[in-house]
Amino acid sequence: MRSQFLDKIASVTSNCELGRRVRLGDEFRCREGDVIAVRVLTEKRVYDQLELPSGRMSRVKPGDVIAGALGHRHALRGYAGRVPSSLAVGGEVEILNLGGVLGVCEETHPELGPPFRCEVLGAVLRFPVVGERQGIPANIADELPPLDDAVAPAGPPLVVVAGTCMNAGKTWACAALVQELTHRGLRIHAGKATGVSLRRDILQMEDAGARRTAIFTDLGVVTTTGECAPQIVRRQLALLSAEEPDLIVIELGDGLIGRYGVDAILAAPDIRARIDALVLAANDPVGAWGGVRLLDEEHGLAADIITGPATDNRAGSDAIASRCSVPAINARTDPVGLADAVLAVLAKGGKSRG
Repeated sequence: MRSQFLDKIASVTSNCELGRRVRLGDEFRCREGDVIAVRVLTEKRVYDQLELPSGRMSRVKPGDVIAGALGHRHALRGYAGRVPSSLAVGGEVEILNLGGVLGVCEETHPELGPPFRCEVLGAVLRFPVVGERQGIPANIADELPPLDDAVAPAGPPLVVVAGTCMNAGKTWACAALVQELTHRGLRIHAGKATGVSLRRDILQMEDAGARRTAIFTDLGVVTTTGECAPQIVRRQLALLSAEEPDLIVIELGDGLIGRYGVDAILAAPDIRARIDALVLAANDPVGAWGGVRLLDEEHGLAADIITGPATDNRAGSDAIASRCSVPAINARTDPVGLADAVLAVLAKGGKSRG
């Protein structure tokens, strides 16, 4: 066991509340969520920042000593990687995302270049028994209750924002809704249920006025999967229903077709029954058309509103309205119209989503 000073602490480790000085061990369990310290070996000019627990972004440079957490990633427009099967001090891992998820990169992206390579310094230890010097490897799920299979609880109206893929405008839509509805005197709680650990999106919702927020990382999950995603939504609904908000907005990160569990959430009957309004974010009219069909044919769900880059101009919006028979409203340019449309759906009692 030895002492190590950290230059940067990644936001994925927030549950552990690490200080700048940590103790390191040489034994690695190689579990998702295990916290390790690494030294950055390479330099990048793009995708070169790390999100800190505060939400502030900090530029990463060679020599930085960073605490992150092991995890996997399967991003359409980012890196793909896995948790290593074994680790040793002096070995290497890569930084897979801005939140500080560490793993073995298996696929890069042409716009991002190779990820940061990092030397493994040790497993960050925690000391659960006060006064004892025996540390054990820390994990972001430590001392958190396990996810269970409880049924989605009843509660305030629920607006779900899903997308055709990542970077389709989901968070913009959530933030626009939160801000406009907050301006109208409503108390809004918001969450992000799927994806890879990064607090940026829920911080944007907080900036927009969300009184309370939740992200899957708070539940001890680095990267969501089809196995855990429905339980995450159920737990978030229970947490976000506290203090009786007027409305809950939940973003489903990634896309309708992906490996982070969006399909498993929409396939769960109890969760479908809780959705009062469904907003679909799409990058282009064909994606919007395909998303509407997929929601209907695979999940028995109807998209109430379409937003995202597909609605950036009238040509896209008109094409969507014509082919999909769904209102197309841009969250950036017409947040008032988006909020009006959502409230109109809620006023009708939502749709039957059994």
